[in-house]
Amino acid sequence: MSLTLSNKAKKVKPSSTLAITAKAKELKAQGLDVVGFGAGEPDFNTPENINKVAIEAIESGFTKYTPASGTNELKEAVCRKFKEFNKLNYEPNQIVISNGGKHSLTNVFSAILNPGDEVIIPAPYWLSYPEIVKLADGVPVFVRGGKEQGYKVTVEQLQAVTTDKTKALILNTPNNPTGMIYTREELEAIAKYVVDNDIYVVSDEMYEHLVYNGNEHVSIASLGEEIYKRTITVSGVSKSYAMTGWRIGYTGSSAEIAKLMSSIQSHQTSNPNSIAQKATTEALNGPQDTVLAMVKEFDKRRQYMYNRISKMPLVDALEPLGAFYVFIDLGEALKKEYKGKVIGTSAEFARILIEDYNVAVIPCADFGFDDHIRLSYAISLEQIEKGLDRIESFLKSL
Repeated sequence: MSLTLSNKAKKVKPSSTLAITAKAKELKAQGLDVVGFGAGEPDFNTPENINKVAIEAIESGFTKYTPASGTNELKEAVCRKFKEFNKLNYEPNQIVISNGGKHSLTNVFSAILNPGDEVIIPAPYWLSYPEIVKLADGVPVFVRGGKEQGYKVTVEQLQAVTTDKTKALILNTPNNPTGMIYTREELEAIAKYVVDNDIYVVSDEMYEHLVYNGNEHVSIASLGEEIYKRTITVSGVSKSYAMTGWRIGYTGSSAEIAKLMSSIQSHQTSNPNSIAQKATTEALNGPQDTVLAMVKEFDKRRQYMYNRISKMPLVDALEPLGAFYVFIDLGEALKKEYKGKVIGTSAEFARILIEDYNVAVIPCADFGFDDHIRLSYAISLEQIEKGLDRIESFLKSL
């Protein structure tokens, strides 16, 4: 037999967000003054109380294997957080702790999908969703939520693509890349659709604490017993606690699904990092003042960025109400010429910015919207101001 490679693996697209971020870091290392709007992680340090507990875990020898699905101590902390914040009642045997949100999603789809099962993915979407679904032998089915509907999809749109092969819907609120949130009323309508069609909803709530303008975060599983049974709730500590590198995510689901995910994880990774689990327990159980302070600072940056972009020529954006991104419609800018050539795509727009203006942005073809870019405000206000000055200068030159 010849030495061939996996066809499935060869079809996986590398993460364009990580590629752009790596390019920005490379240029910075060369001494260039690059402003990077690509970051999908807070620029704050992990809070000291969390770091201290992690150090204590190392010094006390908490460096061995843990149960595959996580320590009971952390599961109980997750259950308490689910109950108090999300209004959800889960028991420890319904919780699976994993090595980050992506790993949680990988566990979910490995547990619920059979080859050919369809997963509805509203666009714009986080670029990893379709790849994770395909790796689990599922088929992504995209539904476009246009700007005119707040980048959110309707039940009528979902129903139009539902077939006898539909197994699940991915719901992401607050949303990456748009910063939009689904209201309680919108979620109630989607919950009815899910129950009526007897499918799963995978609710990615990683940005749940990052909500602004007095809006509320609502977990769809909290809207009734029937939707609760069909929901796998996914969250973690990466965004809300500035713990991206610690790699801890978690899920709440039926005990049956949790058992399957635990079995899968036991063979893939043995268990989540023991030290990071101790740190996460402190993050969830300890003081929350640092989270509130971070949200307050993000809100200040959000308002500044949105107001600046709203006044720029050739582009447009809706006000984001959650997460830490602004989703920019390049609109008229893509019809303009730069150095004698029509810009045409978000990738070309991003290439010009990084090569000629030392600004890194995320082109959003891989998010399902090739005429948009994503800017993160998880960087300092000073950097935001400098980067927006450069983008505005570029737009005015067209």
